[in-house]
Amino acid sequence: MFCHASRQVLALSLFPIPVNVHAVAARCLFGQAALGIDGYLKTRDRVKVQFLNLADNFRSKMLEFTQPASTNMIFTEDLKSMVHLVENKPADVELLQNMISRFNRQNKELRFGSFIFGPVVMRALHYLNLPDVALKVFKDPELDGFFDQLMSYQILMDLLYKNSMFKEVIEVFDMVQAKQIHGPKYPKNVVILAMAASYKLNTKEQLNYVMNVWKKMLELGHTPVRRAITFAAALAVNQNSPHVAIEILSCTQQPNYVTVRNLKIAALADLGRVEDAFPILRNVIETDVPDQKKQTFSKDVLDKLKRSVEERADPDVVKEFKHLEKALMEGNHLSDSSLDEHLCSEITLANAPGRQSGERNRAGFTGSLHQKPQYNYRNPPPRHYRTSLKDME
Repeated sequence: MFCHASRQVLALSLFPIPVNVHAVAARCLFGQAALGIDGYLKTRDRVKVQFLNLADNFRSKMLEFTQPASTNMIFTEDLKSMVHLVENKPADVELLQNMISRFNRQNKELRFGSFIFGPVVMRALHYLNLPDVALKVFKDPELDGFFDQLMSYQILMDLLYKNSMFKEVIEVFDMVQAKQIHGPKYPKNVVILAMAASYKLNTKEQLNYVMNVWKKMLELGHTPVRRAITFAAALAVNQNSPHVAIEILSCTQQPNYVTVRNLKIAALADLGRVEDAFPILRNVIETDVPDQKKQTFSKDVLDKLKRSVEERADPDVVKEFKHLEKALMEGNHLSDSSLDEHLCSEITLANAPGRQSGERNRAGFTGSLHQKPQYNYRNPPPRHYRTSLKDME
């Protein structure tokens, strides 16, 4: 079984197929609620109301404070305000970057608050759709540690994925692995995004990369979640390695999930083991329950199985397939959505994998991998703590 050993499977040479680069821009993999952007937008609206006619004066003052010759400090409340006022304008974006740099350079002993800026800054850049800026500040050596939160990694990688910057997603993933941080070495949501980017890149080299990561994860006792499993299996199918896909799919504890059963059918069709695919089809037909959500197969997957059946040219096999195909059609078990659409469907807050260690809420107060949070937006700060932006997220 792939989940427990099989280094031999990992070492198998793969048969290359033409590269299938997805030219169409990808959408976000994670929904706004799952990334905390919904909370960021609510706070953004509140800050705009608070500043009303003062925003331009605030920007002018911050511009003066960030000049090299200035001795003024950028306080936590200043940066909180700007990260929610920033617009998609070169001057605004540059000012935000300069404020972050200035704030980070200041004597750390003068910072007593527990507000963690990494995730909030990334949410702002995600909202403004500025992947190049987000990647630039993340890689800035002067800001080392500023974005060392699991949620910051996830938001950045999702933004890069959204803009079809799949190689950069993998680059960030590798950087995360190289960091010596407290927490899981392979955070679930970060792994999902890395596997999704690998699936989109769709090359033999990327499959080898995925297999290497997979092996390391298993050696450390990490169990990949279903989304990661299905992206990896789909990449294997696309790279003419259905045997690898079958072994990867054996890792999931949700064998009847729509993407899992579709991928099994696709892999078995490529292997020419069409009779092994029939029980999967039959199971959906026989377990059909009225008034419950239909279990379906994508038409593109069934078409692939049909071609494999026809290549066999076995009258009994063809007859059995036609019988099953008819039953699937009559029972409304065929979906117009392609397997790719199912695989890349948005992950909402309700079905997102469990929150990672240190990510207890979507506010900026928690999520650090290096310090213990003192309070969050559900537990207000002590009365003596003054903040100009109440309930900041």
